[in-house]
Amino acid sequence: MRDRQRIDPTQFLRDWSSPLAKFNSALIEHYTGYAGGRFLPSAGKSTFKVIDPASQEILAELPSFGGSETSAAVESAVPVLEDPAPLETRARWLTEIARAHVDNRDELGRIVTLENGKPLAEAKGEIDYAAAFYRDAAQRLDVLRPRKLKERPKGLDWTVYSRPAGVAGLITPWNFPVAMLAKKLSGAIAAGAPAVVKPAEKTPLSCIALFHLLHRLGLPPGMVNLVFGDAPAIGRVLCEHPAVRVLSFTGSTAVGKLLSAQAAPHLKRMSLELGGNAPFIVFDDADLDLAADQLMTSKFRATGQTCVCANRVFVQDSIAAAFTDRVVERVRALQVGHGLEEGVTVGPLIDLAAFQKVSSLVDDALGAGAQALTGGRTPPPAPDKGCFFPPTVLTGVRKGMRILGEEAFGPTVPIARFTEESEIVRIANDTEYGLAAYVFTRDPARAERVISRLRFGHVGLNSGTGPTPEAPFGGMKHSGLGREGGEEGLLEYVELQTVPHP
Repeated sequence: MRDRQRIDPTQFLRDWSSPLAKFNSALIEHYTGYAGGRFLPSAGKSTFKVIDPASQEILAELPSFGGSETSAAVESAVPVLEDPAPLETRARWLTEIARAHVDNRDELGRIVTLENGKPLAEAKGEIDYAAAFYRDAAQRLDVLRPRKLKERPKGLDWTVYSRPAGVAGLITPWNFPVAMLAKKLSGAIAAGAPAVVKPAEKTPLSCIALFHLLHRLGLPPGMVNLVFGDAPAIGRVLCEHPAVRVLSFTGSTAVGKLLSAQAAPHLKRMSLELGGNAPFIVFDDADLDLAADQLMTSKFRATGQTCVCANRVFVQDSIAAAFTDRVVERVRALQVGHGLEEGVTVGPLIDLAAFQKVSSLVDDALGAGAQALTGGRTPPPAPDKGCFFPPTVLTGVRKGMRILGEEAFGPTVPIARFTEESEIVRIANDTEYGLAAYVFTRDPARAERVISRLRFGHVGLNSGTGPTPEAPFGGMKHSGLGREGGEEGLLEYVELQTVPHP
């Protein structure tokens, strides 16, 4: 292995290898992609800009790669499949990757804050969360060991092997640029499947930094590869190249459907975590302080820009006023600002398009009779200002308002009332999405009845927590296919081979 010494984040590089780089980090020497164990040349490539969403400053101007570089990255990964590393070696790699995250959490967190906007404490928490996926995968490799059937069908011994499925194409979103990669890459490495990674163009810098750390660990050339730039061209290669047998994507349902259509003729294995429209249901016997605290945790992480955050808040009539008062009190205590500023708890939205969408949903609700108890209508930001939207609590929200039917992806809390248990189950399920839901009640029988009828892959009971590395996570309906985390996340990247023998 290459030297894994900790890199001091205070020692910034001044001699950048790329004239395009304006952002500086002690973790990054080459502001470019990576394939076959080497950083890619960027001379002559078209470029794209990475913007700090809080200040609108240009962080970096990076080379834009396309189909040819992606094809080359896939080809560089193919030889790794000819000699898969032993499970013990994979466990060592995963453990070292987890340690590299923890050792460099301060600088990785700073990079995430600058390119994504989330508060620094959240960004550092994301690095720890990402590390946990690699650590957990290293501890679950026994599930991939060959197993013999206890029975002897047809008078033979039968052994089932877990083989790497092929090259894995991993497409990650901007809202959790390090953690979402960890969800996917930990499973691929555990399975022995080499990966071609495509991060979101809005947040590639943390991924570039991570690849510098991976480079130092001495993984086989072609085991991990990185391209970014022309998303349609890159995506098409990952969908159509015959060596890519697994495609894992986190993002919008619309793009997930497009990738599915492109990959369908090639019968690839798809793992898709797509959009959400999470109901947050508070019954009249709930602990209201607990529910309000958990709503804050769920709703305002990443400024509400998560697929699992509470998107629709439904409160039973008799406790609606008391619960709303608790929420408003907590929302008013939030501090909005640049994620690197001390005390900030809510950062900017990722870009102007995100601001306009949230603003449109709030305006629609207010125009249809809802009331804003905090926040509300907000003028567009100046061109040189960040896309900050005030945390907004809306009451009087009713069916037909767009904010109940669409994923807001912003710091909004639309509160609607309900009366009966059967009514709220029907309302909660009245969406094409099925990623996450949350139920608050002290009645175990009610909890069992309601949760068993909710069509969501993740249902928090008296908790607003999202996924964890130790458990499988994924969606139902139009929220996706497959699972990430737990042993199920590893099995997404293997093919089972059954061998009968005397």
